[in-house]
Amino acid sequence: MSERETPIFDAVVRIDRLPASGRSIAVDANEEERAAIAEAMQIVSVESFVATLGIVPFRGGLRAQGKLDARVTQASVVSFEPVPETVSEDIDRVFLPAPRENQAPAPGSEIFIDLENDDFPDHIDGPEVDLSALLLETLALALDPYPRAPGESLDSLGISLGDAEEGPFAKLARLKGGDGEKS
Repeated sequence: MSERETPIFDAVVRIDRLPASGRSIAVDANEEERAAIAEAMQIVSVESFVATLGIVPFRGGLRAQGKLDARVTQASVVSFEPVPETVSEDIDRVFLPAPRENQAPAPGSEIFIDLENDDFPDHIDGPEVDLSALLLETLALALDPYPRAPGESLDSLGISLGDAEEGPFAKLARLKGGDGEKS
């Protein structure tokens, strides 16, 4: 058995202790937590990481709605220089208990599936939901996959990709054609 990883910050909600009116979670990561987030995301640094979530009971599970605001620095894919980025993402996620495989649904029971919604609910096992994973996932999906400074390109660095005729196969074709032989 593998040990469960400890979350970077505490955002665990127990469904069985969630009041009917819901509750709020506010996360303002300290310096140590921001360093751990940067390491987990494999980016240069996280200058700020602030999230607010409203959690309400929803069909035996919960619904988390809120906002994540972060300022991060990534390395440019062109020059490897630091590139600052601001992330501001809305969060709306539903967590429902996992279906029991051995227990058939009650006869005549209804199952609600919204076919037009791309976000199917996340399944949970047990009475707790760790929303820190949701916040880290939201940040990871919001990050620019190819960060670079404005106007930065290989040409601005003086690096030429050259024409397709300068590749190894083009040189081979010239060598082959230079001998006058055709195969």
